[in-house]
Amino acid sequence: MELLLAIITGLLYAAGIYMILRRSLVKLIIGLILLGNGANMLIFLVGRIVKGKPPIIPSDSSVILDTYADPVPQALILTAIVISFGLQAFAIVLIKRAYQVVKTDDLDQMNATDEFA
Repeated sequence: MELLLAIITGLLYAAGIYMILRRSLVKLIIGLILLGNGANMLIFLVGRIVKGKPPIIPSDSSVILDTYADPVPQALILTAIVISFGLQAFAIVLIKRAYQVVKTDDLDQMNATDEFA
């Protein structure tokens, strides 16, 4: 299972970097989304996949003796999801406005327009 998730993480990174290197702004946003999802999967895999109980210490002991799920990677991923959603929403609105002004989403043509500067 971990090997499959590691391969999926690598594919998300590869597809994200490929899309970021394209000339279209829409593909840039899709690449950022894929790269963010790949980073979330990587954090999830580093935290180890364990089918366990929640990390609650019983009242009769001072340490957890059983296998438990680590809550820190899950909290980091939830925070990353919220931040990436805000970044994506802002980038989509920014790209829409740039397209309305310049009438293209090609980065090379946007760099060539000096009249809008």
